Amino acid sequence: MKPQSLLESDPIDDYLTTKPRIPFKIPEEVPSGNYGLVINGYSLAHALEGNLELELLQTACMCKGVICCRMTPLQKAQVVELVKRYKKVVTLAIGDGANDVSMIKAAHIGVGISGQEGMQAMLNSDFAFSQFCYLQRLLLVHGRWSYNRMCKFLSYFFYKNFAFTLVHFWYAFYSGFSAQTVYDTWFITFYNLVYTSLPVLGVSLFDQDVNETWSLRFPELYEPGQHNLYFNKKEFVKCLVHGIYSSLVLFFIPMGTIHNSVRTDGKEISDYQSFSTIVQTSLLCVVTMQIALETTYWTMISHIFTWGSLGFYFCILFFLYSDGLCLMFPNVFQLLGVARNTLDWPQVWLSVVLSMVLCMLPVIGYHFLKPLFWPVRVDKVIDRIHHCMSHPLPPRIRTRLKHAGSRRSAYAFSHKQGFGALITSGKTLKAKFPKKNSFPFKK
Repeated sequence: MKPQSLLESDPIDDYLTTKPRIPFKIPEEVPSGNYGLVINGYSLAHALEGNLELELLQTACMCKGVICCRMTPLQKAQVVELVKRYKKVVTLAIGDGANDVSMIKAAHIGVGISGQEGMQAMLNSDFAFSQFCYLQRLLLVHGRWSYNRMCKFLSYFFYKNFAFTLVHFWYAFYSGFSAQTVYDTWFITFYNLVYTSLPVLGVSLFDQDVNETWSLRFPELYEPGQHNLYFNKKEFVKCLVHGIYSSLVLFFIPMGTIHNSVRTDGKEISDYQSFSTIVQTSLLCVVTMQIALETTYWTMISHIFTWGSLGFYFCILFFLYSDGLCLMFPNVFQLLGVARNTLDWPQVWLSVVLSMVLCMLPVIGYHFLKPLFWPVRVDKVIDRIHHCMSHPLPPRIRTRLKHAGSRRSAYAFSHKQGFGALITSGKTLKAKFPKKNSFPFKK
């Protein structure tokens, strides 16, 4: 009797855990010539050995197409794992039966087809559809949209948190490194939870750069996802630099605004509570305008999420700083009347507008100059799409043709006799196959 550990072991997991990981990568090679590779499971068992798997992968990469036929479920997973180990690519596996589950689970992205072989492939996959022809739409439309949305989500998420956090770094030089926060405690609690969560959620769910028709017509739009152009280390550094610049503007512009300033009635506003209110208001306006610039497909939900979150901030601001809450809970709500006394000063709104302009000008300039000086192929395609959308072709004029008789011919179009008579004569019908032993040839 075998031990319990051997009975519960999975050959796929044993292969993935015992197979050694090689640190190096095989360089990308361009297929030379129109060659193809067809290999069966018997030959693949020898080719997947340790001393031959690199030769198999290099040979397969030099071919236009590779077909592995009559394979076992373990061999399917081994081939996928071989590509994942040595090639810097994203793998996708698609199957319709239980024998494809190992391959689907080994790939980065698994796709299951609902067929006559059960639901095991669909239950173990990331995406599922009913027919193989929908794979093109999954990759070129929904896959590309999803990649663009996730890149925008990550870039904006890092930017808004850099701009939010680094303000404390500049404030530490003026607070004696006492770890005192710039913002109110309630603002810190609601910043990522309420104020900035819905706008980025709307972008990550509904944003589209072009519609599905143009996505299928121009497959070149899929290339940025293949080369990881929209979010990488370089883009992360850009988010960091943008966040540092925004935090400098958001801290020093309000500080210069309230420094030794008084109201028209002679009351000073250069206090900590007023400064905190101005900084957090400027921050919310800046990050809201930033997500508005990143949004390319506006819907009613996008407008509600974006502008509604900003309006909800002002409602919460006046509610938390109201007289009623501060008198009922003086230890919790300590900024009594700060919003009412600060935001009715015109110079405060001038500071907010100036902060927004200084933070948005580099972004607008970069988006305008990048296609002109550092264009990529996808930028040219999008320019063509915008040109086609702004100059649509005139609609076709349909004219009804009147025919003298019931027979139709191509004579009116080609100015010579067409094939109408031949079609209507019945001579093009498939002839009956002669009976057996009716051939005139003798044995």
